[in-house]
Amino acid sequence: MSFIPLRVTLALVATGTLVAAGPCDIYAAGDTPCVAAHSTTRALFDDFDGSLYQVSRASDGTTTDIAPLTAGGVADAASQDTFCASTTCNITIIYDQSGNGNDLSQAPPGGAAEGPESGGYDSLSDATAAPITLNGQAAYGVKIVPGNGYRNDNAVKTATGDAAEGLYAVVDGTDYNDQCCFDYGNAETSNDDTGDAHMEAIYFGNNKGWGTGAGSGPWLMADMENGLFSGESATYNSGDPSITARFFTAVLKGESNEWAIRGGDATTGDLSTYYSGARPSGYNPMLKEGAIILGIGGDNSNGAQGTFYEGVMTSGYPTDDVENSVQANIVAAKYATS
Repeated sequence: MSFIPLRVTLALVATGTLVAAGPCDIYAAGDTPCVAAHSTTRALFDDFDGSLYQVSRASDGTTTDIAPLTAGGVADAASQDTFCASTTCNITIIYDQSGNGNDLSQAPPGGAAEGPESGGYDSLSDATAAPITLNGQAAYGVKIVPGNGYRNDNAVKTATGDAAEGLYAVVDGTDYNDQCCFDYGNAETSNDDTGDAHMEAIYFGNNKGWGTGAGSGPWLMADMENGLFSGESATYNSGDPSITARFFTAVLKGESNEWAIRGGDATTGDLSTYYSGARPSGYNPMLKEGAIILGIGGDNSNGAQGTFYEGVMTSGYPTDDVENSVQANIVAAKYATS
């Protein structure tokens, strides 16, 4: 049997020319498996045919799960449309496709904010507020408005302490604000700010309270708690560009005294590396706690807005080649406005 280098194999599966593979299949082939995988738009494993998310309708409080049309495919948006006809629906659960049960649900109150719902919980996203298409098939993203938020404080197998991890998210590059914090990733399990280095999450927006990138934003930055970082220091970093793409792939990864942010247009082209290097002062070693957040900060700072389509968290520090193959898979999904 001839030996095929890993880089070549990943390039083939990502483009789908010889072997079908989802983003999490690509990460697994690179020995950095997904430990959490969330999307309301499509399956992130080639063979995944379980529930992607749950919606609840306002008329009677009934819920239903939305699955892909086919294994590894796009969400069955038509079933949501039928279920929600003549009423409104909210997204109640975003299921974890990894098999670890790291589902995201309504975020509880935290040290920075209580939500507007009963008991101080954050509100839930409108299930029809972010319509798009993938390869011409209708789907819905998760539109976060101030007060919305999702969380899992009991996630398993996510990175803790100084352990290595990788993350990516596909977001709407035109939907953002300057408030804290439209995040996806690793956060505190207590919903409180427990200090520097207790988070490692993707941030997207144009908040200028900590670090900034070039231009006026929005920027991809890393929320490591008590700082949004676009480079080695929480200051201006010219290598971190303002984002103009309608659909944007945001990548973050970290290991012992090393981290990187990378990004690119989710509909075309390759990823670019905006920063790769040492941790900021005071952030080595990291003290990650392993909770998962979407649309909020680690202490439930819930004033941000943004739109999330898909994202994962991995075990281990993915190579650039693996991430490049994931980007090729995302481009092949053909995100488009509806």
